[in-house]
Amino acid sequence: MKYSITALTAAAVLPQAFAFPRMDTPEVQTYLKRAAAAAQNPSISGNDVVDPAHALNIFDAEKQYIDTTGEHAWKAPGPNDQRGVCPGLNALANHGYLPHDGVASNQQLIEATNQIFGMGLDLSGFLAIIGDVFDGNLMGWSIGGPSPKIPGGNGLTGSHNKYENDVSPTRGDLYQYGNNHDIVWKQWQQFYDMQKGVSDAESNYNLKVLQEFRSSRWDQSVSENGYFFNGPFSGVLVQPAAYTFIYRFMSNKSAEHPEGQLTKSVLKDFFGVTEHADGSFSGGAGYERIPDNWYRRAFGAEYTIPFFLLDVLQEASVYPKFLSTGGNTGSPNTFTELNVTDPVGGLLNAATLLEGDNLWCFAFQSFQNAAPDQLLSLGKLIGSLGGSLGSQFAAFVESVGCSKLYNIQQKDLEQYPGFKKSQGN
Repeated sequence: MKYSITALTAAAVLPQAFAFPRMDTPEVQTYLKRAAAAAQNPSISGNDVVDPAHALNIFDAEKQYIDTTGEHAWKAPGPNDQRGVCPGLNALANHGYLPHDGVASNQQLIEATNQIFGMGLDLSGFLAIIGDVFDGNLMGWSIGGPSPKIPGGNGLTGSHNKYENDVSPTRGDLYQYGNNHDIVWKQWQQFYDMQKGVSDAESNYNLKVLQEFRSSRWDQSVSENGYFFNGPFSGVLVQPAAYTFIYRFMSNKSAEHPEGQLTKSVLKDFFGVTEHADGSFSGGAGYERIPDNWYRRAFGAEYTIPFFLLDVLQEASVYPKFLSTGGNTGSPNTFTELNVTDPVGGLLNAATLLEGDNLWCFAFQSFQNAAPDQLLSLGKLIGSLGGSLGSQFAAFVESVGCSKLYNIQQKDLEQYPGFKKSQGN
């Protein structure tokens, strides 16, 4: 099946993204209460509170099976092939579901993430287009570093604090390590040990495990990286995706676990890691693979933008610090929250972002104002795609009162060295 980018964006993104669940509805409040209870109670998985695959008991082995043989057998990247910070995209390229050289069009990225992982077309379309703005040239982008096939594009690896960000699960903070694409083995070990003492068959790196690990990684970045920066887009919205996507997309679906189970062996395959008899690890970036006998998300239970935002809200209800915009000011343990110079109303903190449509509006205005990590405003991006999408977005923003939020400007962010370095300053 082929999709037109403009048609997909207008037809798929708008209806679902604009159905963003308000925090003050009974349905969302019920969900958050259940999710919070699950986070505190080890006997509750924490994964079934929202996942439609669980609620509807959806699993179809024939449809959900992903082929890893023949033309889709794993093949290591060559010296000129691009691999980068995203294990899922690396695995798709290694299996030929994306071009093996790691340079893909928006169309190819949308189709692969939708068809292989079960990412909703709204989310896959949005991420592909935003990735193009940050990392490409509106024709496509590299999943690794710069490529001569994409003149002017830095690639996903070159988009630190724009699209790629601090507090990665397994990769290092760029300005702390000087490298943001290789596995930092102490981080991998910490992640892997989140299921220490649990057998492979019983292990499950579910959302509860991942949000606990994210909290620990957040604290590590604050205490170790003087350049740590949590931007209103790259930190507040992209950073949680680096964690929730691990479980939502990599977990192996089955009749017993329609929402997925992410075991140690599946995790190692997707991250390209080999465990040795002495307990050491090797591999990593470039070696990622889709496990054999692996099943994707159910059809009819795709992971959409509203679904993702519910995960973001649930995590923030347990760890409000995840919604803190700001960063260290040049030394470890100097995290300072953003104090904007042009407030319109209310306070920019976790409490207000968890109200009504504020989180979505906040994301929108991060684009609209080209702050803090935008190469192109959302208005210009939408204009580049053509059609009436811009006016529809404007009507949506007006209808939910987004003008009442802060007007964030680049000058508000220049106090953070991590932001300034990402801008080349």
